[in-house]
Amino acid sequence: MIITFPRKHPSRSCTSESKIQERSSPREDSGLFHKASITRLLACLVTALTVTAGLVVVHTPAASAADITTDLGITGGGDVVAGGGKAFIAGDDQLLVVNANGTRNAGVSGLSGIQSLAITPDGTRLYAALRGLNEVMELDTATLDTTREISLAEYPCPTNLALSGRWLWVGYGCDQWDGGVVGIDLSSGYRSRLIRVAATYASPKVAAAGNTLVVGDSGLSPASLRVYDVNTLRATLRGIIDGHDYHTGFLGDLAITPDGSTVIAAFPDSDEYFAWDTTSLQKVRAYGPDPDSGYYSPVVAVSADGTHVAAGRGTKSGLGVTLYDSATAAPVYTGTLTDHGGLMDLRSLTFSGNDLFALWRDLDSDHLYLWRLETGTLPESTLTLTAPSTGTGADILTLTGRLTLPDGSAPGEQSLSVTRHVDDSAGTTFGVTTAEDGTFTFKDRPGTAGVIRYDVVWNGSPTARWSAASATVTLVKAVSSITLSGPATGIAGTPLTFSGALSLGGQHPVRGAMVKVLRKVTNSKGTVITALPSVPASSRDGSFRFTDTPAEAGEYSYVVEWPGGPSSLPTTATFDLTVEEAPQE
Repeated sequence: MIITFPRKHPSRSCTSESKIQERSSPREDSGLFHKASITRLLACLVTALTVTAGLVVVHTPAASAADITTDLGITGGGDVVAGGGKAFIAGDDQLLVVNANGTRNAGVSGLSGIQSLAITPDGTRLYAALRGLNEVMELDTATLDTTREISLAEYPCPTNLALSGRWLWVGYGCDQWDGGVVGIDLSSGYRSRLIRVAATYASPKVAAAGNTLVVGDSGLSPASLRVYDVNTLRATLRGIIDGHDYHTGFLGDLAITPDGSTVIAAFPDSDEYFAWDTTSLQKVRAYGPDPDSGYYSPVVAVSADGTHVAAGRGTKSGLGVTLYDSATAAPVYTGTLTDHGGLMDLRSLTFSGNDLFALWRDLDSDHLYLWRLETGTLPESTLTLTAPSTGTGADILTLTGRLTLPDGSAPGEQSLSVTRHVDDSAGTTFGVTTAEDGTFTFKDRPGTAGVIRYDVVWNGSPTARWSAASATVTLVKAVSSITLSGPATGIAGTPLTFSGALSLGGQHPVRGAMVKVLRKVTNSKGTVITALPSVPASSRDGSFRFTDTPAEAGEYSYVVEWPGGPSSLPTTATFDLTVEEAPQE
């Protein structure tokens, strides 16, 4: 039997997840729950996650000291992907970026209704579904610049993304009976070719790898999965995994192995995560079961090498995530987060190497949090960082450190990410490369006084866990000075040229520094002070130069002022001379 929902008025201008209309379902007497209420009821229905496989029981320990959970300061959104040593989070009409250790890095705002994300295997390109703009945006992950905007005006409300090779698959739909899947051929340049694949009841979940595309309608119960063959021209239906045969209920999440051979689906009312062979369309295994699953929305992800499946959901006492061997379904790691104190709903899950990023919502405050889980499957590397303890805001700081692999061998050239924070503000990030022996040195000029913290992160490798190190420098404002020289005397009507140099605690100023110039004239008429145009101080050596033509005789004083800035104190310099009347002819 297919359960459908009462018709609602379509809403095609949703700008964030919190504004997307929920669908409802008449399930009063069946023991099921109204879909719009599931999220609010999740944390009241089950106990802590315990995963069993055969006779093996894995108890869920508290999160380790290495695990990190961070309040993202947003309330809308819900997708997270990782690549290139970073994690990208969609929420509140903005894209957030964090480093491998979970610390906030940068972001992009003004992305109306940002929903699902997809990232290329090399981590260089990110795709974001913008439900509010009816488009998909492509971004360069290094610069966060927009490289392409793909209009989906004919396929409104893009919500779910899946990337495989040249094809980006988009599950779209604003309301009931208007969902579907469209494929974007990314190889066809800026004017990307679109092919429509399927029509669905609601905006469907999509998963793709190799030449396989799987589509699951998230608005129907039992949920069936459609499997497609993909070539360079079209997607052809391979077959259907019928939800009636497996009593699947509503679809919660969908993932696929990197070779496209197996699809894993999660269902809120199931205590297992089911896996089907995408060729035979037969169920091959189940991950779990989780006897306390209740009606919590589950999430599932597959590692980049296909060796592990991660699955989790919120529970009454917190969050639970289990890492399984993908081939045997044996649990190899279980982590829980129970010390937050609120009701928590797990929203999405992604691999970062062998570790995991999970996005979850505090149902009491509606805040979204990022949870980074270390799965314990890799030996630990070590990163050190040394910095001067004090200095001035104008100083060029030299920092040194070393990356050491678990076995003590030389790591070779490795890329590190350095983030500078000023008084705990949002950071500025740049890259550093180690020498062959793992040592590294970099110079930085913060350009401001304050407490400066440097966070250095190595993103790890297939054989060693990521590591991080921090160092703090306390900087005060530098004492500034100005030298000023010019002619000893002058003649009215004849240009005078002055030169000087600005020094900020022995350092040259930053590019764009300007000094103010005042001219004071005293004669029989009185005293007149005039502001002359400001002049730039060279960022190479602090030098500056200006010219003035006195109009009359008198005692002249030229005052050059540096007003100070974030890194230095103010200072002035004065040059006096006498200007005489021009000789009579």
